[in-house]
Amino acid sequence: MPMAGAAALVILCIGLWATAAVPEYWPALAFFLLATLFQLAPAQTVFSGFHSSTFWLFFGGIVLGIAIRHTGLGQRIALLLSGRLGTTYSGVIVRVTLAGLVLAFLLPSSMARIFLLLPLIVALAERLDYRPGSNGRTGMLIAAIFGTWAPAFSILPSNAPNMILAGMAENLYGQQFSYWSYLSLHFPVLGLLKAAVVALLVLWMFPDRAPARDAAEERPTPASMSGAERRLLAVLLGCLLLWLSDGLHGVSPGWIGLGAALYCLWPASGLTPAKCINEQINYASLFFVAGIIGLGAVIAATGLGEAAIDWTGRHLELSPDRPLGNALALTAISTLFAILASLPGVPAIMTPAAAGLADTTGLSLMAVLMTQVLAFSNVLLPYQAPPLIAAMQMAKLPMAAMTRFCLALFALSAVALVPLEMAWWRLLGVL
Repeated sequence: MPMAGAAALVILCIGLWATAAVPEYWPALAFFLLATLFQLAPAQTVFSGFHSSTFWLFFGGIVLGIAIRHTGLGQRIALLLSGRLGTTYSGVIVRVTLAGLVLAFLLPSSMARIFLLLPLIVALAERLDYRPGSNGRTGMLIAAIFGTWAPAFSILPSNAPNMILAGMAENLYGQQFSYWSYLSLHFPVLGLLKAAVVALLVLWMFPDRAPARDAAEERPTPASMSGAERRLLAVLLGCLLLWLSDGLHGVSPGWIGLGAALYCLWPASGLTPAKCINEQINYASLFFVAGIIGLGAVIAATGLGEAAIDWTGRHLELSPDRPLGNALALTAISTLFAILASLPGVPAIMTPAAAGLADTTGLSLMAVLMTQVLAFSNVLLPYQAPPLIAAMQMAKLPMAAMTRFCLALFALSAVALVPLEMAWWRLLGVL
């Protein structure tokens, strides 16, 4: 029975992703094999993730990250930042958080942003005399990690779950998310306010003395930008402008990202290494994104999504006359799935059921889909997000510090930011 097979495959894949028992690409490849071998859905459904614009946006983000490192633009950003951290500890933390937030607009891949930022922050912490294990060093690293990762859920191309949700919504319902509409819906609360919460929480949980010296006094004079750096900066600004204006020209962010990647990979551009496509592309992440988008399509095609709707209807009191209560209930369900199945599992499980849930609750399809953002942007424990695990390992942060910060941020977001986001949606007419 296709539905039973799909359910078993979902449990297998989501279980392996949640426990990290194997590398993230392995369950994706297993999904392609088993779904095709047991004919759970047509091949075009199983492999639909590869022709989603979201897949190509993710690919473009990886290539742009490689270009930023190759041209030295990343090091230039680091040099400019080092002289602008100020002379107080609070100023350092606020500026590091804001730098991460700004970078989220320029570089779509959260993993690439973290890999770009962390070596810089480690070097800056040493310059400011924050030793390994000190609150100052830990605070700077956590501010950088969460400053560029947590608010980025409000910026469409800047995190994998956003793009998986967008890809599945387009694949299943023909629902395309505009960069600007998504930003206006989420950024005021889940972007700006969450960044402020991150900075304040770091200052409260990891207090420390002022920097031992002002980094601006030791800043070397930067060399003039190379031609490659100028070209790449133009590409990044062009992408940003096109993403912000996609409501006018109608071109999906994925195809804009792919166009930028093509230019960067063009040998004459000099923006990527000669063997970039063979040696530096992270194909494991690409298989992961394609696999989880395809898994969602199989869930919808086999009727497993409708079964989830029926189960939800029997165990929750959802009625069209309670829009706010329905939105909170759907957020709670998605949050539970985020804890059990990791963040990318939320759109894989909830998106195929979104149309039925919209009918049951009386909410618009867009409102039902957007409740997932409230869930996967709020992490209870680090294991839910591969970028956090990678960052923790790269920065050599203690698990206890990351866990305590995740728990505190989760609590504050649930108590304060979720109600504020709902109020903002009501003001915009979404609820």
